[in-house]
Amino acid sequence: MSANTSPIWSGKPTIQWATADGDGGTAGPIKTANTAKDGTGTVNTIFTADATNGSYVDRIRFRPAGTNASATVVRIFINNGSSSATPANNILVDEYTCPTVTISETSSQVLLELPLQIGLPAGYKILVTLGTTIAAGLFVSAIGGHYTL
Repeated sequence: MSANTSPIWSGKPTIQWATADGDGGTAGPIKTANTAKDGTGTVNTIFTADATNGSYVDRIRFRPAGTNASATVVRIFINNGSSSATPANNILVDEYTCPTVTISETSSQVLLELPLQIGLPAGYKILVTLGTTIAAGLFVSAIGGHYTL
C-alpha cells in the first residue's frame, strides 16, 4: 500500500500572535511569570490549528517590547485543543532563553527565532509561558499555514 507519496503543503498562510498576557484582546507583549512546567497557570496561546484539517507551524518569533532588565526563559507547549488547566492536555516541547535587553533608538532589538517546523492536528494549540516576570515583555508570533483539502 502506498500512502503519503506526495508532499503536503499548507494551503492558507497564517500568522498568529499572543495577546497581552492572554487577555483575548489585541496583540501585545506577554510579561507575567508562570513557574509551572506542565502548561497550566498563566499561559498565552500563540497559535491555534485549523479546526478541520490541522496546520503547520514553521517558526516562532520573539521580539522584546522594550527594556527587559532581567532575562527569562520562554517555554513552548503543545496543547491537544482541550483545557490547558489539565496537565495531561499539554506537553513541553522546547525552551528558549531570552536575554536582558535595553531599548535603543539607534540599534535594532534582538530578534530570537525558534524553528519549530511541526504539523499540528486539527484544533491543537501552541502555548507560551515565561519563567520570570519581565518589565516590557515580549511580542510572540507564530508563522505557518493551515492545511486545505
